[in-house]
Amino acid sequence: MNAPTLTGPRWVTVRQHRRVLWALPAAVAVSLAVFAAARWQSTGTTTPYGSDPYGPLRDALGYGGLALLVLPLLVGAFVAGPMVARELESGTYRLALTQSSTPRAWLAAKITVAAVAVTACAVAFGLVHRFARTPLTTTYHYSWAEPGPYATLGTVLPAYCLLGVAVGAVVGQLVRRTIAAMAVTGLVTGLVMAALGAVRWSFVPARTVTGPLGNPYPYPPRDAFTTDFGLITSSGGRLPEWACTRSGSLEGCPAELNVTGQYVDYHSYADYWPTQSIETAVVLVLAALALWGAFAVLRTRHP
Repeated sequence: MNAPTLTGPRWVTVRQHRRVLWALPAAVAVSLAVFAAARWQSTGTTTPYGSDPYGPLRDALGYGGLALLVLPLLVGAFVAGPMVARELESGTYRLALTQSSTPRAWLAAKITVAAVAVTACAVAFGLVHRFARTPLTTTYHYSWAEPGPYATLGTVLPAYCLLGVAVGAVVGQLVRRTIAAMAVTGLVTGLVMAALGAVRWSFVPARTVTGPLGNPYPYPPRDAFTTDFGLITSSGGRLPEWACTRSGSLEGCPAELNVTGQYVDYHSYADYWPTQSIETAVVLVLAALALWGAFAVLRTRHP
C-alpha cells in the first residue's frame, strides 16, 4: 500500500501500522519460497522405490494450510487491540478528532486499511497454495476437503479475514482494553469458524454409495470426501458400523438387526464450490452485521 497516495485518516493509519502492513507481503513471499523449494525437491530428486517423492511438499502444504486458519484470528485481534482499543484506552484517538476528522472517518480508515491489506494477503496466499499443490492433484493423501486446503484454495479465507476485521472493530470499542479486546476478538472469530466448519458439509446434500455385506466395501469416487458410513437394514434404516462387531464379522450380524448391506455418504469435488459459496455468503453476512454494529456503537458513544 503506497502511503503517499493516501490522505487524511487512512494515511495516518498506514503510517502507524506500516511495519505490520509490510510484514504481510513478506509472509507471502516467504511462503512462496518455501513451497517452491518443496515442490522442486519433490519433482527434481530421485527417491527409493516405495517412498513418497511428494512427502515434503504435502507436509509443507498441510502445515501451511493449518497455519493460515489462524490468520483471521490474528487480524481480528490486531484490529481490536493495537488499531482500536489501544487508542481508546490511551486517549490518542482524540488527536485524530482534532485534525478535521470525524469519528466515523477515524474508524472507517482503520477498517478499510485492514480489510484491503488482509484480503489481498489472503488471496495471495491462496494463489501460492494453488501453485504449490499442482503436482498433488492426481495423488492420494491430499484432500481438498481438509480444513487447511479447503480454506486456502477457495473464498472462505478472505471472508473470515473480513469477519475478523469487523468483529475486531466492534469488540475494540466495547472492551476498550488492548489485551482483553484481542482475546475476545480471537475467541469470537474462532468460535464462528469452528461452528461453520462443523456444519459446512451439510450445506449441500451428500451422495450415497451402497453395497452388500462383506467385502468389497462400497467405495466412493477417488476424489470424494467421506462424511458417514455404516450398515443398512431391510427397512431402509441405518445402523453404525460397529453394530455387528460382537459377532466377529459383518456376515454374522444377528438376524434381529435385519442388516442387508453397507453405505457410505460422501461429497465429490463437484460439491466444493457450492459449499464454498454458501459458507462465504454466510460469513460475509455476519461480517456485515458486525460492521453495522461497530458503527452503531460509534454513533452511540460519539453522536
